[in-house]
Amino acid sequence: MQPPFARPRAVLSSVAVLGLALTLAACGGDKPAANAAPAAAASGGAAAGGAAAGGSPSAGASAAPSGDSAKVQLPTGPATQLTKARDTAAGPIMMTTLAGKKSGVTAKVWIWLPPEYNDPKYADYGFPVLTLYAGGQSNGYNTWTDDQLPIQVADEDLVKQGKAHPFIMVMPVQNLVADEKQTLDCSDIPGQPKMGTWMSQDVPDFVRANFRTLKSRDGWGLMGASTGAFCSAKMALQHPDLYKAAVPIDGYFDPDSEFWKGHEADRLANSPDVLVGQSKADVRMLATAGGATPDEVKLVKAWVAKAAPPTKIDYYEQPGGKHLTSHFKKMIPDTLQWLTQNMAGPTPA
Repeated sequence: MQPPFARPRAVLSSVAVLGLALTLAACGGDKPAANAAPAAAASGGAAAGGAAAGGSPSAGASAAPSGDSAKVQLPTGPATQLTKARDTAAGPIMMTTLAGKKSGVTAKVWIWLPPEYNDPKYADYGFPVLTLYAGGQSNGYNTWTDDQLPIQVADEDLVKQGKAHPFIMVMPVQNLVADEKQTLDCSDIPGQPKMGTWMSQDVPDFVRANFRTLKSRDGWGLMGASTGAFCSAKMALQHPDLYKAAVPIDGYFDPDSEFWKGHEADRLANSPDVLVGQSKADVRMLATAGGATPDEVKLVKAWVAKAAPPTKIDYYEQPGGKHLTSHFKKMIPDTLQWLTQNMAGPTPA
């Protein structure tokens, strides 16, 4: 198990606290998830060497919308050979080493397909994509792919209750080495590997090449914890044409890699702390903080307060929450429901 994520951050001023229950209610969070019915590999997909398990439509899911082929992106190919990383109660997590054509970066990516994806009854459906970023260096491990953050099982449970979309989940590496001092801040830092391009272009290109997705940004979202929260906020603000919604869990927002030295203008251009008030990104976010970590609460509240329209950020403070993976885990069901209310669901072609 990885140690708790504990990168000290500056303390900022505060804004009012909103409850997540109110946030979800305002979004219609008590309603069954729209379009929570899904699709199959028959229409194409990755060559997954025993890939995703089959399944049947969720009993509690509401009816899907009428078909619109203009909304669904069929796999463009060529298909990537995937290998199984591990099994879960909700189907296998697959992985590959992705050589990015646009960035030149080569790194690992994990993929989980909801069981609904491979149901022949929904072979023509496109699915929403949720990209997940881990905390720390995420090099040699990924908390979203093991029992520490079992989001795949939680999603399938909620799908069966009609409370969440069945998301395609993509879990890319964020750094190429384990040294905390050599973080790449999910950015194209001058003179360093173009991790920002790999994450914002090569990874989505890989997903579109292999899986049935939605053409609109309404079907693309982000979530991450700690360092992953920084990445999810940054990617959403920099690429609102690609992503509709993001959930930065207990994050920080000021780039702090040692590689930015001598490149202050570039650093600020990649700072969520700056972007949130200047980017004019039409995106929706849910930012969280642990109630038992006062410095984090102040920092996240201050960042939320900087948001300028059309960016909209809901804030949730986890009662008694600490900056621990075990506490991030407790928020998974609510964050999945929030994302469901702010993203498009499975759509038939």
